[in-house]
Amino acid sequence: MTEPERRLLTPEEYRQAQDSPEFTELKRRFRRFAVPMTVAFLTWYLAYVLLSTYAVDLMNTHVFGNVNLGILLGLGQFVTTFLITQLYVAYSARQTDPVADEMRERLEAHQFLPGEQQ
Repeated sequence: MTEPERRLLTPEEYRQAQDSPEFTELKRRFRRFAVPMTVAFLTWYLAYVLLSTYAVDLMNTHVFGNVNLGILLGLGQFVTTFLITQLYVAYSARQTDPVADEMRERLEAHQFLPGEQQ
């Protein structure tokens, strides 16, 4: 069985979707996670760089064996990246994906322009 032929979306439909309250809410939910997480990560990264540059003795503090604080904080950068990714996946599944899925279904059904609701 073949799928029915889909009509391409018009620029007006995209504009309607972009101007919709759902899209505004989607952007708000995304920013509510992305902005604080970005600021936190960049602050953490900048602190690491500054410590590496200006607090060499602190970063050379031996923790165990040949491992010093600088190596642990550097590895922490990778751990933080993976943690933020996992947090975003969970947040997105709860907060943004349902809204985005509904908007996509409406776009595919051409339900953003008045008079074209099916």
